[in-house]
Amino acid sequence: MEKETNRYLESQPVGVLMRRYAVPCVISLLVAALYNIVDQLFIANADYLGSYGNAANTVVFPLTVVALALAVMIGDGCCAFVSIALGSRNREDAHRSVGNSIALCVLASLILTAIYLIFSDGILAMFGGRVNEETFACAKEYFFWIALGVPFYMFGQAMNPVIRSDGSPKFAMISTLAGAAVNIVLDPLFIFGFRWGMMGAAVATVLGQILTAILAIWYLRRMKAVQLERSSFHPCLRVLRRTLALGVCSFLAQISLVAAMAAINNMLRRYGAMDGIFSQPQYAQIPMAVVGIVMKFFQIVISISIGMAAGCIPIVGYNVGAKRSDRVLALFKRLLLCEALLGAVALIVVEVFPRALIALFGAANESPYYAEFAVRSFRIYLSMMILACVNKATFIFLQSLGKALESTLLSMVREVVFGVGFALLLPRFFALDGVLYSMPVSDILTFVLSAVLIVKTSRKLKADFAQTAPPHIA
Repeated sequence: MEKETNRYLESQPVGVLMRRYAVPCVISLLVAALYNIVDQLFIANADYLGSYGNAANTVVFPLTVVALALAVMIGDGCCAFVSIALGSRNREDAHRSVGNSIALCVLASLILTAIYLIFSDGILAMFGGRVNEETFACAKEYFFWIALGVPFYMFGQAMNPVIRSDGSPKFAMISTLAGAAVNIVLDPLFIFGFRWGMMGAAVATVLGQILTAILAIWYLRRMKAVQLERSSFHPCLRVLRRTLALGVCSFLAQISLVAAMAAINNMLRRYGAMDGIFSQPQYAQIPMAVVGIVMKFFQIVISISIGMAAGCIPIVGYNVGAKRSDRVLALFKRLLLCEALLGAVALIVVEVFPRALIALFGAANESPYYAEFAVRSFRIYLSMMILACVNKATFIFLQSLGKALESTLLSMVREVVFGVGFALLLPRFFALDGVLYSMPVSDILTFVLSAVLIVKTSRKLKADFAQTAPPHIA
């Protein structure tokens, strides 16, 4: 008899399902975001690294996001495809999608690692690594070890949503938590105890990623709703194309963020060199170090935002396959409300407590210019957090509905047209502050577009339900 382990996705209350799937997903992504920020916390408080190490971390961070972009394209696409396939009772496509995704992830990660190791100097320079000699040396050391861990990082991140789609969000969360715990325990030992510097921070991170990958492999051999077979790994272009089409929005959202970070880093280096304070060699790394910290805080908040939305993907996909548009619409409304509340809380924190936030990152060991620029950065750069969270949820929800084109275009407009465009344009008029203004301006304009799609999607779901609802539901 065919197993129906996921039928509850069509029957349980959407609020209960959202908590069951979104909370573990939020924790998983939050912990993943903390991998990098934990490194930065310990680096910032190591007197022999300080803001040079922080700036180096900021330089390397976008390059880890490139790996994440490839991983989430494969993983989120597979999660959405498998959920839709299970909802329509098509188990053959479901197991082929998982097998093909595993093979593709391994291949892509090995290629990316080779590129990073061969072209490391040029890549680091592209992301502002040559702001001064000390920063470049720290970045090069950190990047080498991070690059070696890319295959483990990508595999763990790609398989996390796949495990969720199999009905095990808690295991997905636990595997990520275990890796993060290793990182948190080893970071102070390697940085302060062994004084391994940037290498210590990177090695601690990679060891945590290896554990997460091992746990993912263990689970894949014991999947519930999807049973992997040898034939699952045979290339199937039809399934792979559909899987990647559903994941391309996740990829573009991340990779376009890399483009924005590259633009921001280079504008900070360029206009910092024109500033009366930061043009001095001993302070040159401060803008990049500070904005990197602000970005990390944003990454924490947006990880919660993405986690709430991504946690809904299996629920949405299954109910789309089962033609339950009413449940999809109810989930959409609940998600947008939660996203707005999250953004409001984050906004209060950055506007009221910016000095407390920057104090966590070694402000006591730096010049007064460090804290002063940090306060300004927090308050300006993150002033539209509510809209940022709603925008991100809209991108992902459209993706889970199978609306890859709308989701992709909206994400690209936000990150490339607005994110990169304003990062390059506004500093011409406002110098360093122009870099900070680029974020809120981009989120305001993107929300105008998101609002249109939110209304359009809600109306479409209502119309679909009216046409397909069985009498006992209507």
